[in-house]
Amino acid sequence: MDLAIDIREEEKSKEKFYKSTFGKISKHRRQKILNVAISEFAANGYTATNINIISKKAGVSIGSMYSYFDSKESLFLTVVDECFHILEKALEEIDINEGDFFHTFEKLLRIAKDYALIYPEINQIYINITTQSLSSFADKLSFKLESITANLYCEAIEKARKDGIITSDMDKKILSFCLDNLIIMFQFSFASDYYKERMKVFLGSETVDDTEKVIQGILNFVRNSLSITQKSKEN
Repeated sequence: MDLAIDIREEEKSKEKFYKSTFGKISKHRRQKILNVAISEFAANGYTATNINIISKKAGVSIGSMYSYFDSKESLFLTVVDECFHILEKALEEIDINEGDFFHTFEKLLRIAKDYALIYPEINQIYINITTQSLSSFADKLSFKLESITANLYCEAIEKARKDGIITSDMDKKILSFCLDNLIIMFQFSFASDYYKERMKVFLGSETVDDTEKVIQGILNFVRNSLSITQKSKEN
């Protein structure tokens, strides 16, 4: 599957993990290397992935690979960086001014599902990054990967409070963390066999195959927990 991942042509003030020579080769060659690297890192994990095998499968000499990247770590960080921009582009489609807070949360939930299904290898890499075995990358990656979503939640929550849509008796950062945990577990359930089976244990075989029912169930839970109208009825 061609993920059409590319080093963006425009210059941005971001840290680059690859050498300047990588940005000068053809678009097709860059995509081929990154696509092979994604497949290898997703299938084998970081530690077991061999840059020599990536080089061979991409049709690039090992000498050329090291003229593009200082190390396997540099290649891995380049892959993660480009994967991040795919997610960033998907999140840019969300306009918190379109519909209410629950509409925004539904879009996030559906994007998480689509992202996992369209890019299963990228999703697997994301799962791998969250494990303790890759703790050495935590400081390089966690802020970058999570901050864009955290900021989106906080903005949406603040707007919903001003609009009188949701209750204001919770810290917005804690609420953002809780909501994102729901989405992450849902997203991982489409990529990891363990999380798939976990979801099956909780929901049952029939429900777990009905994705729309699961989405609506999560939405109802969030709406009933946060909606001012629902809180007013209870009081």
